[in-house]
Amino acid sequence: MIGGGLAGLSSGVALAEAGFQVRLLEKRPHLGGRAASYVLPGGEHVDNCQHVTLGCCTNLADFYRRVGAADKIRFYDRLQFAAPDGRRGSMEASPLPPPLHMAPSFALFPLLGWADKCAIARTLLKIARSGGHPADLSSGGAGITMLLWLRKHRQTDRAIRRFWEVILVSALDEELDRMDARYGVDVFWKAFLSTRGGYRVGIPRVPLGELYDGCKEAIARRGGEVMLRAGVQGFRVTGQRVEGVERDGGSVETADYYLAAVPQDVLPELLPREVVEREPVFSNLRNLRTSPITGVHLWFDRTVMREPFLTLLDSTTQWVFNKTQLYGGEEDGGQYLQLVISASYSLAPRSRQEIIALCLDELREVLPATCEATLVKGTVVKEMCATFSPAPGSDQWRPAQKSPLAGLFLAGDWTATGWPSTMEGAVRSGYLAAEAILSDAGAPRKCLHSDPRPEGLARLWARES
Repeated sequence: MIGGGLAGLSSGVALAEAGFQVRLLEKRPHLGGRAASYVLPGGEHVDNCQHVTLGCCTNLADFYRRVGAADKIRFYDRLQFAAPDGRRGSMEASPLPPPLHMAPSFALFPLLGWADKCAIARTLLKIARSGGHPADLSSGGAGITMLLWLRKHRQTDRAIRRFWEVILVSALDEELDRMDARYGVDVFWKAFLSTRGGYRVGIPRVPLGELYDGCKEAIARRGGEVMLRAGVQGFRVTGQRVEGVERDGGSVETADYYLAAVPQDVLPELLPREVVEREPVFSNLRNLRTSPITGVHLWFDRTVMREPFLTLLDSTTQWVFNKTQLYGGEEDGGQYLQLVISASYSLAPRSRQEIIALCLDELREVLPATCEATLVKGTVVKEMCATFSPAPGSDQWRPAQKSPLAGLFLAGDWTATGWPSTMEGAVRSGYLAAEAILSDAGAPRKCLHSDPRPEGLARLWARES
């Protein structure tokens, strides 16, 4: 098994529990892949970017339970928003049945006008009544972008900017004019319309790296092994079968089954060129584009924020996380904030100093206490290929977990999971890969968990995907 991100770990744990002896090779000195953390020279634990889960992420929740990390996630029922003029707003569920449970707080939300709310409500009702499958998501068989779909549904500019864009760019790490409308609609159906708790935000209360402490143990106690700093040169292929994997240094590992849980741009580099060119499953991966995420880490000499997290409107900065509070630290002294900017194309050419200055200017508008505070330290982490882009038509390039080469299976959020590039999608791919291996071994077993069942009035409109 190659790759110690969420896809590889979830598949490895599932296979170990099914009785397989798993050997997992990870080239980095830590587990977690793109959802990892590391230690700065000063001793501070830093996530490469803050990752969150939602109440609708059933497989990620199952994975956390399997590895003993479920109690390290804290869920929040209230979403809090801040506008540059200092005004705040929040949204949360009411006792009304889905899909109406968010309606009271939405009606009272002060950062949208009446025309904006009417346009949004009309379109959300359309999504709900379609069971998350509106008939106008494609034209002539080709997917359309979310921005075009919203324009077709007469959304106001402010509704797009302060509602649809705020939620979807963060959820899908892509701009509205680059994402497939099907994914955007799916986010709202699963997270906000079909169930009461799908929107709940789960935030790790420990550095991301600590979420994977139980993975090594779960694999090792069943006779497996997790090896760090264990890079590989590539797979050895004879005809249509993988015969081994060559390690850095030249040694060759052999196994009954091989699982490649690496990014989509890395996989072709691990296979012979003639195999990649011969098999469209591999050569078509070059058609998947990627999107960037930027994380900004700021340490202040005093408390500047009381909320656990905020979503910013009309700002480059999209999320602000109060890491001091989330980690359970004292808030009377210094404070550590992490800012997240998804689809951060505009920041790619900017320096660390320029990005920090931009973010500080935006924070001063929504967190006045930062005006008097001193920035003790700041750092920026750019993930230029953080996710694959959910562009219209991208699903046709996403392969199944069973590859055309005998013995080789694939896992990664970029494989065919039905979900976009998220932690939930990565775990789904790992479970699907485990199912494919178990089936091939003649011991079929269900690993994947279904999405939450629609509740309330949403049950009347739900239909099978």
